[in-house]
Amino acid sequence: MDRKHTFNVGYFLLALFLLGAFQTWLAWRDVAQLSHSALMQMVDEGKVASVTITETTVQGRFKAPFNGKSLFLSTRVDPDAAAAFEKAGVEVTGGSDSNWLSTILSWVVPMLLFFGVWMFLFRGFAERQGMGGLINIGKSKAKVYVERETGVSFEDVAGADEAKLELMEIVSFLKDKEKYGHLGARIPKGILLVGPPGTGKTLMARAIAGEAGVPFFSISGSEFVEMFVGVGAARVRDLFEQARKAAPCIIFIDELDALGRARTPFSGYGGGDEKEQTLNQLLSELDGFDPRVGIVLLAATNRPEILDPALTRAGRFDRQVVLDRPDRKGREAILRVHMKQVRTEPGLNVGDIAGITPGFTGADLANLVNEAAIFATRRNAQEVTMADFTEAVERIVAGAERRGRLLRPEERERVAYHEMGHALAAASLAKTDPVHKVSIIPRSIGALGYTLQRPTDDRFLITASELKERMVVLLAGRAAEEVVYDEISTGAAGDLAKATDIARQSVTRFGMSGALGPAVLEEEKQQWLGDGACLQPRDYAEATAREVDLAVRSMLEEAGAAARDLLRARIDDLRAGARLLMERETITPEDFPPLQRISEGEVRPPAKGRAAVSSSSS
Repeated sequence: MDRKHTFNVGYFLLALFLLGAFQTWLAWRDVAQLSHSALMQMVDEGKVASVTITETTVQGRFKAPFNGKSLFLSTRVDPDAAAAFEKAGVEVTGGSDSNWLSTILSWVVPMLLFFGVWMFLFRGFAERQGMGGLINIGKSKAKVYVERETGVSFEDVAGADEAKLELMEIVSFLKDKEKYGHLGARIPKGILLVGPPGTGKTLMARAIAGEAGVPFFSISGSEFVEMFVGVGAARVRDLFEQARKAAPCIIFIDELDALGRARTPFSGYGGGDEKEQTLNQLLSELDGFDPRVGIVLLAATNRPEILDPALTRAGRFDRQVVLDRPDRKGREAILRVHMKQVRTEPGLNVGDIAGITPGFTGADLANLVNEAAIFATRRNAQEVTMADFTEAVERIVAGAERRGRLLRPEERERVAYHEMGHALAAASLAKTDPVHKVSIIPRSIGALGYTLQRPTDDRFLITASELKERMVVLLAGRAAEEVVYDEISTGAAGDLAKATDIARQSVTRFGMSGALGPAVLEEEKQQWLGDGACLQPRDYAEATAREVDLAVRSMLEEAGAAARDLLRARIDDLRAGARLLMERETITPEDFPPLQRISEGEVRPPAKGRAAVSSSSS
C-alpha cells in the first residue's frame, strides 16, 4: 500500500472515531448514572416513571428531572446478592466486564484484519494474474520519474553523438518553448527511437528527462493490454490525462511494437481486437494533444518494420532517431563510461579493447567490462588487465571453456588439424582478418575448438574476392581433415552452413555469379534489427532455382579446392602447428610464427561485425 492510500485510510478511521465519540457524548449528556442502591431508593420514593430491563442494564425515565437529567442508566445486578448486601448496609453498584472501547474494537479489528488480508493476499494474486484491482482497472501503470530520480544525463550516454544532437532539440524546447514559437516552429509530436537491442534507447529517453528536469512517464507497451476488454484504451486515456496535468513532461513507451503492431484483416480474431482498440485510442490521443503545451512523446522499438503505418506517419511519430551499433570511436567512449566503475591497470589502452569488439552494443560492452572484472577477481588480482578483457571477449564470442569435457586422443588430434587448417588459411590469404588465437579447448557453445580472427577496423563494404576468401577459410578446416586423414567428419557442419549462406547470398542477392548475371533473385530477409528473419516465398522459376543451386555448388567446390591446395603447399606448417596446439591447447601468432601475416606490408580490410570464429562443432 503506498503512502497516499495510507493517509486516506488514516483520515477515514480518525473521522469515524470522532463521529462515534460525538454521538456517544450526545447520548450520555442527558443520562444520569445511578448505582443499584441509589436506583432502588428512588424506586421506593416513587421517583421512577418507567424502566427497561435488559440482560446487563436497567434504564428508564424519571417522573421529574433529577439534577437536570430526565433519563437514568444503571447496571443490572443479581437481586439476591444485592438484597444481602443492602441488608448489611452496604451500597451496591453494578459494573460491566466490557466498555465502549472494547465494544468498538470488537467490531473494527475484524474488519481491519479482513481488509488487510484482502490487500496483501487476494489483491496481489489478482495483479499477478493480470486482473488488477476492480477500482483501478482503467488506471495507467506508468511510473513517474523526475530529474532527481532518473539520475541520468547526456554525459552518461556515449557512442551515440548524432542521436544526442537530434534529441537535444527536445531538451531545448522543454526549457525554452518561446524560442521555437517565435518562427512558428513546433516540436515533433512523437519521436521513435529505433535500434538493435542493447544500444541504449531507454537510457537515452531517461537522459532527456534528466537534462530537461521534467516529469518522466515511463511504461511498456505490453502493460496496456490485460484480460478485460477496454482496459488498454482506458489506460491510454488515463496516461495522457496524467501527462496533461503534469505538463511540461515526457511520455516514454518502451517496446512500442507490443502495442503498435500493424493491423491486418484478421486482427479481430484470437484476442487481437483488444490490441486494436488500444492502438486506435493511442492514435486518437496523438491527434488530440497539442505539443505546444510541453508534452513530448518518446517511444522505442527494435522492430520498426512491423509497426502500423498509421502510427509512424507524419503528424504522429514525426521523427525517427536511429541508435545503431557504435563504431570504434563510440565503443571507446562507452568503455570509458563503464570502466569508471572498475579498477584497471595504469596505462591500459581503451582503444585496443574497442578494436577487438566490433559489432558490440552498449549493453555488450557493459557486460564485457563486468566479465573482465570477474576474471580478475577470480585470479585474486588487484587490477583488471588487458588479458582479462581478452578473456572476456572470448567468453562472450566463443562461450565459456569446458575443460571437463575429455576427448579421445584421436578426436583431439583431428580437432587440432581442423583448427590449424582454419588458422593457416586465414594467415595465407591477403584479404582475411588476422588470426588472434587458436584453441582446442571445448567451449559451451558446442565447439570442440575455435579459431579467433580479430578485425582491425569497422567495415561497411565487402568485395567479391573477400567473400571468396572467407569461404576458403571456412572450408579450410574440412580441407585439413581431407589432406591429413583422407576422410572428413561432422565437425565442419557449422562451417559448411556459413559458407553455403555466403555463396547463396553472393548468387541471389549480390549478382556475383557469371551464369545468372546481375540479377537480384531474392530480396534481403526481413531483419528485425537483430538476428531474427522472416521466411519469404521464392519468385523465380524452377529452372532458375536449378541454376542457383549449381552456381552455389560451384562456388563451394572452388573454395574447397583452393583450401586443399593451400594446405597441401603448407603441409609441414600444418603438422607442426597441430603438434604444438595439442601440446599447449591454445596458441597465438607469437607462439607459432607461420600464423603471422604472409604479406606484412599489405593492409587487409577486415570484415564488419564481431570477431570471426571458425570452430569444429561437437
